[in-house]
Amino acid sequence: MIKVGIIGANGYTGFELMRLLASHGGARVVYASSRSMAGKCVAEVYPTLYGAYGDMTYADVDTDKAAECDVVFACLPHGESAEICGRLADAGTKVIDLSADFRYDDPELYESTYKKEHPRRDLLEKAVYGLPEINRDKIRGARLIGNPGCYVTASVLAVRPLVQSGVINPRTVIIDAKSGVSGAGRKADVAYNANEVLGNFKAYSVSTHRHTTEIEEKTGAVVTFSPHLLPVKRGILATIYCDLMPGKTIEDADGAFAVYENEPFVHYTARRLPEIKWAAGSNCCYIGAISEQKTNRLIVVSCIDNLIKGASGQAIQNMNVMFGLSETEGLPLVGTHL
Repeated sequence: MIKVGIIGANGYTGFELMRLLASHGGARVVYASSRSMAGKCVAEVYPTLYGAYGDMTYADVDTDKAAECDVVFACLPHGESAEICGRLADAGTKVIDLSADFRYDDPELYESTYKKEHPRRDLLEKAVYGLPEINRDKIRGARLIGNPGCYVTASVLAVRPLVQSGVINPRTVIIDAKSGVSGAGRKADVAYNANEVLGNFKAYSVSTHRHTTEIEEKTGAVVTFSPHLLPVKRGILATIYCDLMPGKTIEDADGAFAVYENEPFVHYTARRLPEIKWAAGSNCCYIGAISEQKTNRLIVVSCIDNLIKGASGQAIQNMNVMFGLSETEGLPLVGTHL
């Protein structure tokens, strides 16, 4: 049985890790830490976890204690995560980091995007980008994983095959993405309370969102990225516009997406465009595409659950690959629909 530790377990990604791992046949959470909630019963914060975790309490952050685990999931802010993950990696513990600190190949790109010096450049070059559909072989032998974020997962899975196969012009990619409010995390902020969100729909960080550089690095495309806040709890829907290369057609796009034919969590639905409720509650990404003849443009729709395939579910998928387990163990293949 894999002994799992979670640092920053009181947030939504920490909760989702604990919820999903409660039904995992090969792993169990033995250490869940939170500076702000240390000493408090997990079920007092999330009563739904009582059946699996009983009277378990959040521990204070202790890297020595965490290092006793077989694998640690770090659910911490950017910058702070690299310091703690670095100490764990130095101790030989396998680490899956859910922040952006170990996602980039280029440290200077990270530093220009996040406006801070990377505290562990030495480890950045050893970390593996944790998108199993494109990096499975490297993940198998990894000790440190940079787990992609939600917008990036939905975007990269949809755009990368089209760029790599030469179907689209990589300088014409526009990603119009929408996220549920849980993507902002579990924090007290007036911008995310019900009165501000319900009945509203807004764009934010247009052309300046920090996920843009990560999407560009992992796809090879030049991207205009426009994120929006949806008045729903969870889910991401990204509508992606790009020009087909001369002579290329929708059938060529179909061929590019055939790369996912045997993937358990990525489903290409061709002309049937997916909806958030298809993916919500699952670790799946659904991708559909149509072409517009008058503009020679390809329009792709990609949907995921931002907290599962966009965060905690993907982290568990990475853990399964790292430890040689069935990749689908403990992960929902079917969404909740409602």
